[in-house]
Amino acid sequence: MKLSRPTTFRPLILLAVAMASLPALAEDSPHSLSGNVGLYSDYAFRGVSQTAGDPALQGGFDYAHASGIYMGTWASNVTEAMYTETAIPGGGTGTSNLELDIYGGYAGKVGDDLGYNVGLLQYYYPGATHFNTLEAYAGITYKGFGLKASYNLDDYFGAADSDGTVYWDASYNYELPAQVMLSLHYGVTAATGSAVDYTDWKVGLGKEFGGLNFGLAYTDTDLTDAEQGRIKGKDVKKGRLIVSVSKTF
Repeated sequence: MKLSRPTTFRPLILLAVAMASLPALAEDSPHSLSGNVGLYSDYAFRGVSQTAGDPALQGGFDYAHASGIYMGTWASNVTEAMYTETAIPGGGTGTSNLELDIYGGYAGKVGDDLGYNVGLLQYYYPGATHFNTLEAYAGITYKGFGLKASYNLDDYFGAADSDGTVYWDASYNYELPAQVMLSLHYGVTAATGSAVDYTDWKVGLGKEFGGLNFGLAYTDTDLTDAEQGRIKGKDVKKGRLIVSVSKTF
């Protein structure tokens, strides 16, 4: 597979190499470190392609403490055509081909089946900071079911006057025969300001084999042509099939 912008992937490749050398911690240590890296045929965020149908190399690190406190970072290439600043009042111009996420929070459980999670997530786009977005989130899980709300604390990915936009994420995970994992997702963007209300959904299958995680997913949205244009001549809102292979360290 040929990648058209190798400079985009260079920091991610270095990230993947670093993951292979994560230090081992004692089994009884309250600290845990993990990493992940994956190759995806497309990167769809809340149903919308961030790479205009091109492949994405993604990876991240996570730290967790036995108390429930955690923090981490994650990165992916994105298309410059998606994150290009032009004539932004008070902003300037620039482009970004990298998304960097930094997050932290607290997670715990009540009994064996009920889990909860609260935290902050900063989306950062070097070179196109107009799109930087900070969200506070809270979620609960019960067995295979999950519900999460993400509340935007500033303009929603560059949309004017859109602080207060909320993204609702409902999910369900179920193990099928042969240890194949079924994942279902339904999301609702409840927008303010110039951000756009829409829904997205995804159906995915996953299977671990030989230490690698293989995935197949289909995602779609109800966005109209007027609400989301074409990027690099491609419709980034339409339904798409995404295949992936990933590894957790």
